[in-house]
Amino acid sequence: MKQIEIFGDNRLETFTKTRLAGRGIVVRDGDILLSYETKIDFWSIPGGGFEENETPEECCRREVEEETGFVVTPVLEYLTLNEYYEDYCYTSHYYVCEVTGHRQMHLTENEKKNGAEPRWIPLTEAAEILSRHGEYGGIDENKRGSYLRDHTALLEYMQVKR
Repeated sequence: MKQIEIFGDNRLETFTKTRLAGRGIVVRDGDILLSYETKIDFWSIPGGGFEENETPEECCRREVEEETGFVVTPVLEYLTLNEYYEDYCYTSHYYVCEVTGHRQMHLTENEKKNGAEPRWIPLTEAAEILSRHGEYGGIDENKRGSYLRDHTALLEYMQVKR
């Protein structure tokens, strides 16, 4: 499994806080499953933070289901990505997943407010959208950082699948 580090311009010398996340790459017939927040035009690979006593794999499974309604089985952890911003280290564990069922989505209030919905789009289109992370520098740092993280992970996935 590969490990990648991203260092933000605003990172401090040392980090004092960590946030762990599990994220799922789900591809079917050349399309990838993404979460799309319609009201703010925001795409992301489904995933989010660990809950107490949860493994990275369990987190990935739960987060993908909550955000998209798709029940998945993680089959390969292919990447751990560490991001350093201010005094935080954000660690994301990326899994290649297979769909095994479907249930009701369980969105957060913020995701509901932003119109979150699952979308299947061509893998190449997803890579193009996420590659535009640099356009958001100084405008929307959350979008820039998220797109940079997910674009990096998607490029690594495309290398693994070759």
